[in-house]
Amino acid sequence: MLWTIFLLLIGLLLLVFLYCSRKRQSNEPPLDKGWIPWLGHALDFGKDAANFLTRMKEKHGDIFTVRVAGIYVTVLLDPNSFDSVVCDTTFLEFTRIRNQLIKKIFNLQLEEIDQASERRWMEWQFQGPSLVELNTTMKYHLQTVLLKTLHPLEWREDGLFDLCYSLLFKAGFLTLFERRVNPELVYNQFRQFDDLLAKLARSSLKGDEKNSARLSRERLWELLSPDRQSEAESVSWQKSYHHFLQEQGVSAEMQNRALLLQLWTTQCNAGPAAFWLLGFLLTHPEAMDAVKSEIRGLSALQDTSTQHPPIDPLETHRTPVLDSVLSETLRLTAAVMINREVIQDKTLHMADGRVFHLRRGDRVCLFPFLSPQMDPEIHSEPQMFKYDRFLNEDMSVKDHFYKDGRKLKYYTMPWGAGRNACVGKHFAVTAIKQFVFLLLTRLDVELCDPQAKLPPIQSSRYGFGMLQPDGDLQIRYRMKKTQHQT
Repeated sequence: MLWTIFLLLIGLLLLVFLYCSRKRQSNEPPLDKGWIPWLGHALDFGKDAANFLTRMKEKHGDIFTVRVAGIYVTVLLDPNSFDSVVCDTTFLEFTRIRNQLIKKIFNLQLEEIDQASERRWMEWQFQGPSLVELNTTMKYHLQTVLLKTLHPLEWREDGLFDLCYSLLFKAGFLTLFERRVNPELVYNQFRQFDDLLAKLARSSLKGDEKNSARLSRERLWELLSPDRQSEAESVSWQKSYHHFLQEQGVSAEMQNRALLLQLWTTQCNAGPAAFWLLGFLLTHPEAMDAVKSEIRGLSALQDTSTQHPPIDPLETHRTPVLDSVLSETLRLTAAVMINREVIQDKTLHMADGRVFHLRRGDRVCLFPFLSPQMDPEIHSEPQMFKYDRFLNEDMSVKDHFYKDGRKLKYYTMPWGAGRNACVGKHFAVTAIKQFVFLLLTRLDVELCDPQAKLPPIQSSRYGFGMLQPDGDLQIRYRMKKTQHQT
């Protein structure tokens, strides 16, 4: 018996040695396995992906392969070559990576769902007439949650991040989900869950955190349960999605969990994005003056009734300055990762003529935050906030950016790209703009400390959409004495 165990251990060690002894072939990207067997660079990658990948780029160039927890990931940082990844549906795929991730985070399995059908359903919901209806409903709920508790002359103090996240979450929840449930209760549970999401994805929760994540997740499943839906609420986004899941043959248990996935997907980015946008405006007076000047030029501001809302000036007028500020905000703070699994050996053709072989079973990762978004060759002084970076002198949209002498198709990628690009981006953009417009037209907002700076980002959030701050920016606000001032 002992001899058998010894032989098994020797065999296992031999397999581990062989697995860890992968060598780079001449036609493959530079290989950096790290010094920890199997784990490789997983700790550095999870702790601060931007810093780690910047070091790897300086060492190896704009394409390299790293070992991360037993998986070999080829990182491509040349945006001129991105189409070779985002447009490849033959050698690369995303479904298994997605399923593994949602199982880790949401304890959810959706193998029954046809991905093409789900995307068509989402496109129908977030485009065309459905999108117009959602935007109108969202605007109403934003007005309600923003204004109902404020006294016209009373200053209130709050953290800007908490304010933006809570108000946009509640309005978004009331727009898309069951209105009988208290949005404040859902928001509090959601924030507890969201704070632990990155650790859930990396399986790095500690004992107390595991219990907290489990309890928050289970409470949210309960709050989103179809059993709580109102019969009077005959048509809603949530009910429509629930019906879609039923048609796809998803079990009742997984339906609840899928609703939490959609809650996070639809509500996790708008609040943080609004925080950064308003934070940049409050800490850059010239940008704030430019946005307020543009808002003053908009018409249809006289009627501010929530019962009879006016024609939305954001829909009937161009807002190039606000649009540029939003684009610059997303360039600085949107940090998605685009991951694909290599399902067949692939030949990757780079824009500069280089050719690399990618092995079946490996993964490919694009990290647009580093390039193009923070690439100094593409965006001058990329660490700085420049509110007019995406404006031409004639106030038209600036969309010509270059790298290595080539005009870029992808010069900023806050919403991903290709067949997995965010379906709800237009809804999110409109919600952010409506929120900022309402704040600047209805409230006086100022920093508690005029010299305050924006807090640093949470480095562990790279790869999960909008970055979140490590700290907050304290502000005070009140309703304007006259509603036409900005």
